[in-house]
Amino acid sequence: MYKKIIPCLDLDNAVEMAKFYNDAGADEIAFFDSKATKEGREADIATIKEICKNVDIPLLACGGVRRLEDIKKMLYAGASKVCMKSAALNNPELVTEAADRFGSERIIVTIDLSECENPVEYAMTLKKLGAGELLLLHNNQVPDYINIVKEIRNKVALPIIVSTYATDGEAVAGMLKDTNAESISLYNLTQMDIMEMKQACVQEHLTMNTFESSISFDEFKLNSDGLIPCIVQHYKTGEVLMMAYMNQESFDMTIKTGRMTYWSRSRQELWVKGETSGHFQFVKSLSLDCDKDTLLAKVSQIGAACHTGSPTCFFTNLVKKEYDDTNPLKVFEEEYNIIVDRKENPKEGSYTNYLFDKGIDKILKKVGEEAAEIIIAAKNPDSEEIKYEISDFLYHLMVLMVERGVSWTDITQELADRR
Repeated sequence: MYKKIIPCLDLDNAVEMAKFYNDAGADEIAFFDSKATKEGREADIATIKEICKNVDIPLLACGGVRRLEDIKKMLYAGASKVCMKSAALNNPELVTEAADRFGSERIIVTIDLSECENPVEYAMTLKKLGAGELLLLHNNQVPDYINIVKEIRNKVALPIIVSTYATDGEAVAGMLKDTNAESISLYNLTQMDIMEMKQACVQEHLTMNTFESSISFDEFKLNSDGLIPCIVQHYKTGEVLMMAYMNQESFDMTIKTGRMTYWSRSRQELWVKGETSGHFQFVKSLSLDCDKDTLLAKVSQIGAACHTGSPTCFFTNLVKKEYDDTNPLKVFEEEYNIIVDRKENPKEGSYTNYLFDKGIDKILKKVGEEAAEIIIAAKNPDSEEIKYEISDFLYHLMVLMVERGVSWTDITQELADRR
């Protein structure tokens, strides 16, 4: 099992930092809303939702936990795990309730080693209560931090996250190696190159979640210049963005850094896409075609792929035949976005704005009416009628979704999780 690096997000810039780390190699990210507990308020659920909409990696949420309902809201907002500290101290039964309700693997409990008098004993108690993971704080304030972690590891068979303010790979590798912890949480809120840290850990023979090609570059079929063409595609939309060439050096650099690196034929040098423009391409997957002479890269594209400023280099139509390229999922997203725009930019005479102005009760009434219309239409042998009624229902359902801040991404993710 590989070791995990979990950077913490700056509360003032959490969503943008989450997007950065989602591409930059983080295994998980942590949103510690420490102000929530201090101010006696609920966790920032809106920010948790926004983060989860924009990342593919797990989110750990902490802060503002006092009752089971708080944990439920954070998990339902998209957090993979919830971390609690004072809540577990003040109400140990909450750990058990949360573990029973949501599964112990989703419950992390923090032990502040600068405050806890008997951390090993407390860790053993937390395991009995149902905690699935432990976060151990403040190595910078506890001289015997490493030995305490080791003792907890020996006596408590739970995954452990150690914390550090370090910003360099050597220190991160040293902490993981010395403690043998499963994960390390980075409390320094500056943006860090996680892939670079992971390479430092690999040098210390630690197993990390890095890229490794299943086929050696030597097996690729290169052109007369010793290069292989690479087609680049957006990993979510499937849009073809560009085509460039790689040699072994650029391929190896891409694997090592997780950023698409090519060989510039005109300049005869390595070319890290985005190094000057900031329009980086972060690797999601690399595939080789059946003849082993062409690569396909699926990437997260920052900004425009083309030097002209176009999202894709393929924008010049040469020939085109009319065809129906309707994508069902795209239709839902586009319709949803139109409804969002109506809410944010009201238009006179708009039925959508009429519903928003009338409020949630009116919207719910319409959703109920349209659901009833589907039932009636389903008794009719004419399938056209049910098609119209389902369309009406889905429109009103999307109005409700926008009113309550639920997106199609939330729905599809929930369905995917159920699989």
